[in-house]
Amino acid sequence: MHYYTVVGPWNRKGSATQFDEREWFVALQKARALDSLIMRHAAIMDRYDPQKRVALIVGEYGIWTDVEPGTNPGFLYQQNSLRDALVASTSLDILNKHADRVRGANIAQMVNVLQSMILTRGPQMLLTPTYHVFDLYTVHQDAVLLPLNVLDTGRYAYGNESIPTVSASASRDAQGIVHITMSNLDPNGPRQVEVELRGATATSATGRVVTGPAINSINTFEQPDVVRPQPFTGARVANGRLSVTLPPRSVVALELR
Repeated sequence: MHYYTVVGPWNRKGSATQFDEREWFVALQKARALDSLIMRHAAIMDRYDPQKRVALIVGEYGIWTDVEPGTNPGFLYQQNSLRDALVASTSLDILNKHADRVRGANIAQMVNVLQSMILTRGPQMLLTPTYHVFDLYTVHQDAVLLPLNVLDTGRYAYGNESIPTVSASASRDAQGIVHITMSNLDPNGPRQVEVELRGATATSATGRVVTGPAINSINTFEQPDVVRPQPFTGARVANGRLSVTLPPRSVVALELR
């Protein structure tokens, strides 16, 4: 299965860097559509393969915008912003959620093309906001998916439409450490998140956060670290409950011990 997040019409997809909050919202709304698409595919597969012997592979996904001005249109070179980082975390949470059927997924592409991890210019290279989200999410690889119940955090509304404000995943690694990743899709304000910890004991939470000063923050060859992981101190564990204050437009990875 292939699915791309495209904000505008196919012949005018929109800029990777020059966009407003409406385009931010639409991108995340369309990224979340991956969930229903997988569920509809899985429902058909479940009719003929209830034992889930056959895997669903999401062979291509990611945001697709117009190419950067002055570049070869056939090369599909686009910049990568904080918006792309939130599209990535939202997509990864959906893929994690459907791990019983989705056994593999490939963001397109890795270097210089579409929603890439790395941009190069001659001998130079930089890491994109999407790279840093994937780096945060490596804790879920080869781990056990945990059911996650995030208590009501409200919805992020724009105009007459809204989407859930918080996207999240949880897993337990081979050492028994619980990892939780959370995203605040609201670009305008923080969100307080409460998670009940059942069947797990923890007394502390440490983490990292990826965010930026604006919804269209990017890393450039002149300023390659505008969007990069920073230490996160907005999480507390007490009485079997995790409390997190998510900054606006952020992706947070927590380790519970």
